[in-house]
Amino acid sequence: MLAVALVGASTALFVRRGPTRLTLAILAIALLGVATMQRALDGVAHSPLTGPRDARDSATIAATLSEDPDGGQYTARVLVRVARLDGRAAGSRTVLVTASGDAASRLRLLEAGDEIEMSGWLQPLEGFDRRLRWQHVVAHFDAVELLAFRPASSPLLGIANQLRDRVLAGSRHLGPTERALVAGFLLGDTRALPRDVEEQFRASGLTHLLAVSGANVAFVLALVRPVLRRLSLRTQLVGGLGVLVVFGAMTRWEPSVLRACTMAACSMVALYLGRPNTGIRVLAITVVVLLLVDPFLLHSIGFLLSCGASAGIAVLAKPLEARIPGPRWLREPLAVTLSAQLGVAPVLIPVFGAVPLASLPANLLAGPLAGPLTVLGVMSGLGGGVVEPWWPGLAAALQVPTGLLAGAVLEIAAACSHVPVDVDARAAWGLVALVAMLGAARLRSQRRHNLRVDAPLPSR
Repeated sequence: MLAVALVGASTALFVRRGPTRLTLAILAIALLGVATMQRALDGVAHSPLTGPRDARDSATIAATLSEDPDGGQYTARVLVRVARLDGRAAGSRTVLVTASGDAASRLRLLEAGDEIEMSGWLQPLEGFDRRLRWQHVVAHFDAVELLAFRPASSPLLGIANQLRDRVLAGSRHLGPTERALVAGFLLGDTRALPRDVEEQFRASGLTHLLAVSGANVAFVLALVRPVLRRLSLRTQLVGGLGVLVVFGAMTRWEPSVLRACTMAACSMVALYLGRPNTGIRVLAITVVVLLLVDPFLLHSIGFLLSCGASAGIAVLAKPLEARIPGPRWLREPLAVTLSAQLGVAPVLIPVFGAVPLASLPANLLAGPLAGPLTVLGVMSGLGGGVVEPWWPGLAAALQVPTGLLAGAVLEIAAACSHVPVDVDARAAWGLVALVAMLGAARLRSQRRHNLRVDAPLPSR
C-alpha cells in the first residue's frame, strides 16, 4: 500500500494540473494515511513493553517525562518515554506512570524533559485509560519509588523550562485562581485551576481560551517582530521558526499548538518563497502533513476543535461579516466568533451532546480581553520575574493590570455559565433546515426579481 501511495504521489507531480492530478493526489494521500495509521497501530500492539509478564514481577524503568505531571494531592500521573526496562533497551515507548504517597509528591516537582528512574509494576492499560492508546501509550506503570532523576538533557527543553519558570515567576503576586488562569492563557497549563472554574469555562463556551492556539502564536510572533524585522529575510525565517519551536516546547506541543505552529511555519516559508497562500490552503497542508506524521491526531478532540475553528473562520468569517448589519468594530468580532462556533459545532455536539448558547455573548465579551491578557501576562511575567529578587513591590505592581483582566474574564465565565440553554443535535439540525429554507426563499425571490427586470417591455 505504501509503495502504491508513493507511486501515485510521484505520478501526480508530473501530471498537468486538472481533475486527474487532483484525483491522483487525493488517492495517494489517502493511501499514505492508511499506511501510516496501520504502522502506528502495529507499533502500539507490538512493543517490548507489551509482552507477557508475571503480575508479581517488579520492574525498573529509565524514562523521560513527555509532559508535566498532574494529579491530586496524594497522587500523580504523567506520560513518559521509556528508554530502558530492567536495563534493556525498550524502544522509547510511551507509558502512563501513576504514583501515590512519597513517590507522587516527588514526581509532581519535575517537569517535561526531566529524566527519571523508577521501580514498580508494569501492567496493560485497563478501563478508561485505554483511550490513551491514541497518544501512543502502550502500558501502565504503577510506580512505587523514584530512584533517581536528572534535569532535562535536551537543550531545547532546558531553555523551554527556564522560560516557563521565568514567565510564571512574575505572577506569584496574583491570587491563586488568577495565577492559574494566566498560566492557562499563556501556556495552556490548567493543572492548578479549580475544577469549578473549569466547569464555568466549559458551560460558557470559553474553554478554548485555556488551550494555546493560533492567537497565542500570533501574539508571540508579534512580540519578537520588532527584533526580527531588522534582520535579513533568511535570518527572519530562521528566527521565526526558532521562536515557534521554543514556544511549542514551552506549551508541551499540545495538538492545538501543533496545528497553530505548523500553520505559522507554512505561512512563513510561503512568504519567504514569494508564494503567499490563503488560510484554507495553509490549513489543508497543515492537516495533511500532521496526520501523515501522527495519524493518531485524528482521535484528538483538541486537534479536531482547533482545525474546525480555523476552518470556520477561514471560510465563513468574511461572508458573515458582509451580511451582518452594524459598525465594523462590532461586525468583525461577531463574524469571527460566530464562524468559529459554527466550525467547532460538528465536533462539540457529537462528543459533548450540545453547544452552550451563551458561548456567543461570552466570546464576544471575553475575546477582546484575551489578547491584552496574553501580552501583558508575558511582559509582566518576564519583567516581574527579573525585578522580584530586588524590588518585590514593583513586581507586584506590574501584575495589577494582568490581575484585573484575569478577574474580568473569570466574571464573564461565571456569569455566562448560568445561562441554562444549550444547542443540541436536534436544535442544530433545525437551525440548518431554517437557514436552508431562508436561503431557498431568498434565491427564489432573487430569481423572480431577475425575471421581472429581464422581461421585455409591452409595446404600445
